[in-house]
Amino acid sequence: MIDQNSEYNQLPNELNSVFSELEINKHLRQAGIKKSFGFSCSSLFQLVFCLIFQHKNWFSLLDSKKADQFPAKDAVYRFLNQSTFNWRRFLLLLSTFTIQKVTRLTNKERPKVLIIDDSAYDRNRSKKVELLARCFDHTSLKMRFYKGFRMLTLGWSDGYTFMPIDFSLVSSKKSQINGISEQVDKRTCGYKRRENALQTEPEQIPDMIKRALASGIDASYVLMDSWFTLPPLIKAIVEQGLDVIGMVKETKQRYNINGTLVSLKQLYRLAGPVQSKKGILRSIHTTMANGTPIKVVFIRNRNKKSDWLAILSTDCTLSEQEIVRIYGMRWDIEVFFKAAKSLLKLEKEFQSRSYDALICHTTIVFTRFIVLSWQNRCNTDQRTIGGLFYELCDEVNELDWAVALQQLIELLQDALKQTNKKIKKLILSQLEQWISGLPSYIKSYLPISLCES
Repeated sequence: MIDQNSEYNQLPNELNSVFSELEINKHLRQAGIKKSFGFSCSSLFQLVFCLIFQHKNWFSLLDSKKADQFPAKDAVYRFLNQSTFNWRRFLLLLSTFTIQKVTRLTNKERPKVLIIDDSAYDRNRSKKVELLARCFDHTSLKMRFYKGFRMLTLGWSDGYTFMPIDFSLVSSKKSQINGISEQVDKRTCGYKRRENALQTEPEQIPDMIKRALASGIDASYVLMDSWFTLPPLIKAIVEQGLDVIGMVKETKQRYNINGTLVSLKQLYRLAGPVQSKKGILRSIHTTMANGTPIKVVFIRNRNKKSDWLAILSTDCTLSEQEIVRIYGMRWDIEVFFKAAKSLLKLEKEFQSRSYDALICHTTIVFTRFIVLSWQNRCNTDQRTIGGLFYELCDEVNELDWAVALQQLIELLQDALKQTNKKIKKLILSQLEQWISGLPSYIKSYLPISLCES
């Protein structure tokens, strides 16, 4: 039999159920990602989404024998370059919906955190990409200049599952290579994303967090690296009702101790020692120069044991061990960056010049990670069994206690047959003593041979 190919039947069975469960097509419509004629946006979205799972890129797919079954090249690139599609709203709707499903599987006492970090979005071979800039990669291994963007990302984590919520491909006003295209309508969502790209990262972070909280995402802390722990940014986040936990390094930043402003090294000398075997050296309560009260914990640097690292927390009620443990959840976003670039073909799958296409493809890559994270949670968390668990509970409740008691003794007798004589004699004597102490109405339900023994 020959299957009838349909433009709406591009998802494998494994992904089709996840798309339906996470209501991805519904979120596309709510974000205004729809067309009045031609191939639907959902079918084009599914086509680009599945490229990575077919081990092909768009060029090799059009060059294959099945090219006539797919839309033409222009249809896909018009979809990617559309500036009226609100991809930020789509990603926020999808991540919020998935996080709410994950939260039901997470203990209420477990801390939920928002994580802020940036990563290099490399386009070194490009010359005419819109808003292309000359950026500096400050990672310890590379420390180089490159052409591209800084991908500022906001994510959510419960320590087990990470979900990307929002992002911005940050350009630069000072080291900008190309500017904003004059053909873009200034009333569209795409133009607003371009304006955000020219803002600094600390200016964009409060708005990202505000949008996440307004959508209903539950979090108690914001985790960040030492590049973002600036006093004005920390104060802006605290004013939104969240606490900040982040790494700090020796800069011009000063801390108030009894009316005296001291540096981080001086703060380390004034801090009291902590008796701990987990590498925690000292801690101290202090105030930042803008009046924000914080607690600073000094830990040993594993890469250089003679050195130390400092972690600040605006929640001064937390213990030193808890501050270090919660800050360790920040590593989830580093794993996300590695997976998005190495496995999910970020930066590599499409080489478009339009800024809208970069935003669209990055959103699709983030969607791939959300779908895989949800599938991983469902396959590893036993609480996702759901209905089967409750059916077993109902079966146990309906089981008669007399039948359950007889089954328990039968299981014990089967176990005795596989033991040696000494252990068997000991267990039988204990069982006889237990049975002899039972009320007569319970003994009547037990096997006669067992009661006589």
